[in-house]
Amino acid sequence: MNLIADTHCHTIASGHAYSTIQEMALQASEKKISLIAMTDHGPAMPHAASKLHFRNLKVLPSHMYGVEVLKGAEVNIVDHNGQLDLSDSILQPLELVIASFHLPCIKPGSEKENTDTLIKVMRNPHVDILGHTGNPAFPVQIEKMVEAAGKYGKLIEVNNSSLTPYSFRKGSWERCMKILETCRDYKVPVVVGSDAHISWDIGKFEKAREMIKQLNVPESLVYSTDIQRLKKHLGIAER
Repeated sequence: MNLIADTHCHTIASGHAYSTIQEMALQASEKKISLIAMTDHGPAMPHAASKLHFRNLKVLPSHMYGVEVLKGAEVNIVDHNGQLDLSDSILQPLELVIASFHLPCIKPGSEKENTDTLIKVMRNPHVDILGHTGNPAFPVQIEKMVEAAGKYGKLIEVNNSSLTPYSFRKGSWERCMKILETCRDYKVPVVVGSDAHISWDIGKFEKAREMIKQLNVPESLVYSTDIQRLKKHLGIAER
């Protein structure tokens, strides 16, 4: 399966990543990745980008080194009412928005509470993707979450970084397997993100690709294989 889009990438603006946007795009070009999304952490993450960073993303070119660059954010879910750390006025112009639980930004709830929170987040029309939902620190009711993603038209991420031996999210493999299997069965589309925090990790999809193959997930459900299908889902016009 040819994965040509990386929808989860962090630059130095995230505060704990190590490459610039240009370095990320250059590495993507060298790895034959056609599209990347700049999804720096929202301001609730310690030392992350300010609101002004996301308001000013309009200055970025749409292509660098032959790679299409989407202007986006990984917003933090900051309470169990589904509140995010960037306002709708900032999110609306962005081309791709991931919403994720992060321990510095919210205290984990029960399985039901975390699931209900994600469903509230999915009702936000500006959110496109649920990030690393297999994190054991935030257990969820998988079938209920996937069913809601189908209802609200949200993509679920297969986060390659979560599946690696050095991941902060220990124990993610089994949960991610169940989530991906449920997405397959419910025919809910997914994307694959490297969650790169340095340019060399752009397009690093080995573990995610292994899982997709193991579960026989059809290519039609993996939107990272088809730029036009992904952009259509995100409502991005040709440019």
